[in-house]
Amino acid sequence: MLKHRGFPGRMPGTDFQFTVRRPNPKGVTPLIRRERFRDRKHVDRRVDQTFMRALWEHFGDQPFERGNLDAGRLSWLFGREVIPAEDPFDPESYEALLVIDEAVARASFPEAFS
Repeated sequence: MLKHRGFPGRMPGTDFQFTVRRPNPKGVTPLIRRERFRDRKHVDRRVDQTFMRALWEHFGDQPFERGNLDAGRLSWLFGREVIPAEDPFDPESYEALLVIDEAVARASFPEAFS
């Protein structure tokens, strides 16, 4: 599992994690598309925005390996702002390549790009 050096481990001042320390011994947690409903808590939306900003600052528009990025946090963006960069895509692989869909990400989280 690739460890993304310099990527924030969590949202500052909170326990919302962005990375994992080691591979899951029970198997890789698959990436899924989680539905974001309008009534989500403000803090959840802020965490998504902060995570999106960290992804953009670290990777930009270039494909990146999933590595030690938290599957739960990625799943809130997967299928919309973060999409597979390879075909076929294995959602249960730490080596899976992802890329930010910049147009969708800018529309969803404009503050993350300012």
